[in-house]
Amino acid sequence: MGRRSISRILTGLAEQDPDRVVAVDDHRALSARELDLASNRLARAYTRLGVAHDSLVTVSLPNSVEMVVVCAAVWKCGATPQPVSTGLDATERRELEALARPALVVGSQSQDRAIPWLPAGWSPSSDLSDGLLDDFWAASWKAPTSSGSTGRPKIVMATGPATLDTAAPVASFLPLDQVQLVAGPLTHSATFTYAFRGLMTGHRLVILPRFDERLVLRAISEHGITWALLVPTMMHRILRLPVDELAAADLSSLRTVLHLGAPCPPELKRRFLDLVGPERVVEVYAGSESNGILTIRGDEWLEHPGSVGRSAGGTAVSVRSPSGDEVPTGEVGEIWLRREGRPAYRYRGGRSRRTDDGWDTLGDLGRLDGDGYLFVVDRADDVIVRGGVNVHPTEVERVLEEHPGVRSAVAFGVADDDLGQRIEAVVDTAGAAVGVTELLRWARARLDSARRPSVLHLVDEPVRNDAGKTSRRAEARRWAGGGDA
Repeated sequence: MGRRSISRILTGLAEQDPDRVVAVDDHRALSARELDLASNRLARAYTRLGVAHDSLVTVSLPNSVEMVVVCAAVWKCGATPQPVSTGLDATERRELEALARPALVVGSQSQDRAIPWLPAGWSPSSDLSDGLLDDFWAASWKAPTSSGSTGRPKIVMATGPATLDTAAPVASFLPLDQVQLVAGPLTHSATFTYAFRGLMTGHRLVILPRFDERLVLRAISEHGITWALLVPTMMHRILRLPVDELAAADLSSLRTVLHLGAPCPPELKRRFLDLVGPERVVEVYAGSESNGILTIRGDEWLEHPGSVGRSAGGTAVSVRSPSGDEVPTGEVGEIWLRREGRPAYRYRGGRSRRTDDGWDTLGDLGRLDGDGYLFVVDRADDVIVRGGVNVHPTEVERVLEEHPGVRSAVAFGVADDDLGQRIEAVVDTAGAAVGVTELLRWARARLDSARRPSVLHLVDEPVRNDAGKTSRRAEARRWAGGGDA
């Protein structure tokens, strides 16, 4: 069949089986024909507003069937969707719009009055045709925004065009013809990529409005979910449910659970493998930039606990010192990846560290074992130097999150006149009857003196978003000068 434009792929779904439901949310089920016709009409409306070939269109919508229709319309204009979180503040939105210079903003209101804006729920005039459009495809099929966890957000422009060969699986862990659960925000790069690649290769998308552990288990059972993308924060919240609820959950339809987005604590992963079955769980290490990929299946992980896998898809791995030299096997250094072919991305608003010979880094620290398995430690930028000792925040977070009263935690460094930095953490207890004194006692019993937090800030809301992301720098700024001791 070969590669076709996304526009023609979506029309092809409607021609092949017009009544097949391709996406469903809490309010609506969308058939292939409805998606094709609605996106045709919407694309014509966008064109009237100035969207042209290779334009960027900022899409900032909550999880819904509408998000699917809007992005389909953008592709049918020959333009590129730029998904942006609905949770960004006005300053971040203004900076991103200055970088993107979008032809149109859909969803959250544009900060630049000169940019046309359409609110969520907007519908085009019924007098616009919903007939077949000319076949266009953008030079870049997506332009997600980086998480901002390492600094100011930037736009990651995919260098791949808006075309796909739908006869072949996108990846070994993303098979054809699945029922896919969309539990994370569609504005996040990984969720966006796997959902839409799935849609184009025969998946039915079951879209949750937000992540909720009980809704996830219910959706798996009610919709016969076969494929799901989760992040460690989601896995942790599922496993915190009462034992009787987990025992009663019907997970029999699941074939694959993919997890990525953050290092997964080994004990958490063991428990999740016990719940789902190790042969059904795949971990992927990659980034929005697609500069390389590593994978490991659950049963393989049990033989290499803590690893994020070995190279896949033509990826080479190198662990290097700050001077750029490869470190010996087993030693921690910065992780560099190289993938065959041309660069998969280019930045707007950031400088790539990609070398002339194709090596690139996400800024993570890790080590390789003798068999080529990679173990990720933390982000280089987030390391806390306390009294001359390098402390990785994930070490502190894992201990805190092992407490039964903790839903999530984020540790960070704060300037200290004596130690250089001291360790603080914001802890989401979700309303549990647990106090600072108990949590500090818990941490001190499990961490050596150099790694113990001195201050905890208790909250009742998640400290990571539904994509499992957070900004330790932002939390440090948020709690500067105060908190619970």
